[in-house]
Amino acid sequence: MVERMVKQLNLQGVKRVSPLCVPLLDPKRWLRTARFYRKKRAVSRSVLCGAMLFSLGLVSLFTGQIAADLEWSRIRARWQTKRVRYREPRNIWKSEIRNLYYGCSNRSPHLRAAIQESKSNGYLLIATSGGLNQQRTGITDAVVVAWILNATLVVPELDHHSFWKDESDFVDIFDVDWFISSLSKDVTIIKRIPDKVMRSMEKPPYTMRPPRKSSSEYYLDQVLPILLRRRAVQLTKFDYRLTNTLDEELQKLRCRVNYHALRYTKPILVLGQKLVKKMQSMSPRYIAVHLRFEADMLAFSGCYYGGGEKERNELGEIRKRWETLPDLTMDGEPSRGKCPLTPHEVGLMLKALGFANDTYLYVASGEIYGGEETLQPLKDLFPHFYTKEMLAGEDLQPFLPFSSRLAAIDYIVCDESDVLATNNNGNMAKILAGHRRYVGHKRTIRPNTKKLNSLYKARNEMGWELFSKKVKLAQRGFMGEPDELRPGRGDFHEFPASCICQKPDKLERSGFREKLGINATLRKATVFDVDKSRSKHQGILNHIKYPNILHPIN
Repeated sequence: MVERMVKQLNLQGVKRVSPLCVPLLDPKRWLRTARFYRKKRAVSRSVLCGAMLFSLGLVSLFTGQIAADLEWSRIRARWQTKRVRYREPRNIWKSEIRNLYYGCSNRSPHLRAAIQESKSNGYLLIATSGGLNQQRTGITDAVVVAWILNATLVVPELDHHSFWKDESDFVDIFDVDWFISSLSKDVTIIKRIPDKVMRSMEKPPYTMRPPRKSSSEYYLDQVLPILLRRRAVQLTKFDYRLTNTLDEELQKLRCRVNYHALRYTKPILVLGQKLVKKMQSMSPRYIAVHLRFEADMLAFSGCYYGGGEKERNELGEIRKRWETLPDLTMDGEPSRGKCPLTPHEVGLMLKALGFANDTYLYVASGEIYGGEETLQPLKDLFPHFYTKEMLAGEDLQPFLPFSSRLAAIDYIVCDESDVLATNNNGNMAKILAGHRRYVGHKRTIRPNTKKLNSLYKARNEMGWELFSKKVKLAQRGFMGEPDELRPGRGDFHEFPASCICQKPDKLERSGFREKLGINATLRKATVFDVDKSRSKHQGILNHIKYPNILHPIN
């Protein structure tokens, strides 16, 4: 092979091949050399490609993180987070974005109209339970249940047997004629079942107590068949007997009842507004404190405030009135945030948040447990301290025997205040908080009792500036800001999300984006209509679904 290659080279003009070059003409050596370099190039190319891919991955990860950080910064700039807002509040008296929202509960033309009394499925009677504002929730839900059942609603009966023993009727507290007329397009309401109808009934109205937070389907499946058979049903202990999760139009009906139809009688309104004007004449703005430190609340919460065996025995006897309440460890409840703050602790919270001691306070409460001795520390912190008894004088005498009417007067003054500070999350606190959100997110402060309790225990171990800073941190999310609203969570009477709308034009001018969940989009809803004409003795339900209660958005 080698000799042949040498001869071939000689023929091509190569006269002589050097002996040193002869080994290079060996094909086997050529093949080994070629394989070596080919393998080396292959290894180098794969390493190079791998390194390039790894580098690209790092670049992609780095740029993706930068983009995510930029996007989060952009969102945070448009929607100021609670962390930023509460660290240095610009105005503790009012929210800076309150004017971006408004109450919206107008009736949709597509919602089924009220049915005539003679064509309804029967009469719905309601016996409410508890104090004034607990009964108010029952009245609100009663109207919605009457709509669901296609029933004629009889004006609800108020509770005369609760802890407060108030003999007031509906007409003594609420304007009954206004209540009936303002809801006439939604539900037919009458003051009493006509005598002729009562005489024609074979049996008296059927009495039953629905489970708490019952759904619309429960009333259609369980209550309606009885209503159709007996013509009248009375629902007892009617408080929180309807679920929080209803379609949007029924939630708006709740708002129309609670915030518009339930108007107080003229004597209550006149005196309530008189007290508001007195507070406003003394100071351009004032804080209302719903103190709720009466014996019944302390007994219900199962808390202990250091009063020894006397306190334990007194509150223990009151607690026995609620047979269904569990046994609690009084010393352990504060750590779980279940105990109302003392008047002194309420004052410390307000002072730590930044309210000066020349601030005017209106204190709404009944008889404070512990009397003047318990109230004095709050008065020392805020000397401009007023109550309805101090402001009304002799004008309050006609109302003194009736706790619900006194509570109605407090409700008016608290609702008109610039800032409301509640001391527990009871019925009055929830309803006032919901209404104040509905009318423009007026500042409403709810104590974060779980965190504040630990701060009060350690208060003597820190200076005032540090204590104040920690209180402000603890109160993030409890100051009544619009972005605290969490649709679908909590009690609807406190967070009426379906009835609060945003103003898109002001949002754009202010640089805010519309926040999803607060009526950002109108969801499709399902409501139930019951056709009595097709119902037989056991009640055959005809569920007619309206996929679009509201006008479609083009």
